[in-house]
Amino acid sequence: MPDKYTQNNLNNSSSPYLRQHAGNPIWWQEWNSETLAYAAAANKPLLVSVGYATCHWCHVMAAEAFSDPETAAYLNTNFLSIKVDREQRPDIDQYLMNFIQAQTGSGGWPLNVFLTPGLKPVHALTYAPLQTSGNRYSFLHIAQAVTEFMEQRGDNIMPFTQNEQEAPVADAERLAESLGEYFDRENGGFGTGQKFPPHSTLLFMLYRLSVSPDKLLNEMATSTLDAMMMRGLHDHLQGGIYRYCVDREWTIPHFEKMLYDQAMALWSYSVAYRITGRARYRTMAVKIVRCLDDTFTIDGMYASAFNADTDHKEGATYLWSLEELAALLSAEELERFREVYDVSETGNFEGLNHLVRKSDGRIDDIEEKLLEARRLRSQPTRDDKILLGLNALTAVALIQAGRQLDCPELEAAAAGLTWRLLETFWDGSSLAHSYYDGVLQQQSYLSDAAAMLLAIT
Repeated sequence: MPDKYTQNNLNNSSSPYLRQHAGNPIWWQEWNSETLAYAAAANKPLLVSVGYATCHWCHVMAAEAFSDPETAAYLNTNFLSIKVDREQRPDIDQYLMNFIQAQTGSGGWPLNVFLTPGLKPVHALTYAPLQTSGNRYSFLHIAQAVTEFMEQRGDNIMPFTQNEQEAPVADAERLAESLGEYFDRENGGFGTGQKFPPHSTLLFMLYRLSVSPDKLLNEMATSTLDAMMMRGLHDHLQGGIYRYCVDREWTIPHFEKMLYDQAMALWSYSVAYRITGRARYRTMAVKIVRCLDDTFTIDGMYASAFNADTDHKEGATYLWSLEELAALLSAEELERFREVYDVSETGNFEGLNHLVRKSDGRIDDIEEKLLEARRLRSQPTRDDKILLGLNALTAVALIQAGRQLDCPELEAAAAGLTWRLLETFWDGSSLAHSYYDGVLQQQSYLSDAAAMLLAIT
């Protein structure tokens, strides 16, 4: 094996996610034609591990199985291991995600797929622990089982193919009716498990309401927007929203903040304000803009995301003890604060309080005071990778906000962002996909071009 493939080669990657794995004892490589050609020539099976910089369970695997000397030694001997940033290579991510979903019915990240030297997927899994516990096998055990399977049946492994299908034309009337079947009337949102902000569904309902009043659609849209705004999905101090809530009641979020969610939520709340005239939706939209400007901006554009963890502890930046609140606020301020927020000595998350509103009272002065105190804490790391498509989507959201909120300065900001994106990503003939640490990734995707066309038209 050439020396190049007997060491970890991620240290100078253009991906912050890949650099996070540069210290692993596994001989990680980047996905490129040279590495794939070597694997085929050497008849070396592959482990392709896909994730992204702010992925909580990616961090856990990096610290556990991927830092374990025994696991690393086995992988280094039996596989050529490749790390992929799903945000830099959405094409690879999508293909492997389709495979795991076909194999198991679900998917997620980290997405770990074992493949033959000829790139036929064999087995896929998400997180696996360092040690086997009960029926949950360790990553090393799984890798050993895959090796045995490939040695015995490798010649019979069939390629994974996907049949191209034309997207069905949605019946808007039927879609509107079917949403009612999944609507959580008690809590807002849809379904009875984890609650993700249903961005596209919200925009569908809102634009339909803009041309045709509908009592049920109005209830579903406004109750969902209210739950997202009032409860745990919302960062009530800084503005912006977290990735999703782990419970049906929208109480405790997964604390990751993503640019995509900010852009889509800004779009939804701006349109909702125009349709309903409810001032609280305007306030929510303005706070999202503040979150973008105060925390996401980088070189005239926007970074991709913030980690859910701070100093290896989930949500640490955002949580409060009642004792800490009492020390920061006067007795009168604390009383006013507790009239608006549901906080207690026992808390709602590991003995601490994640802020959830119980009323829509305005206490801007107290919230600003707590935000200033929070800024003195350790902060979650930011993924400074700049993605063209997500930034173009943010420009579209700013245009919509400017028009719906009657804020021409937001349209001007969108124009400035769009010009900055063209300066950075357009070379006169094609659009690049991502930019990080002075390096422009020379990879083009149709989705980036589509988002840019939407932003400039």
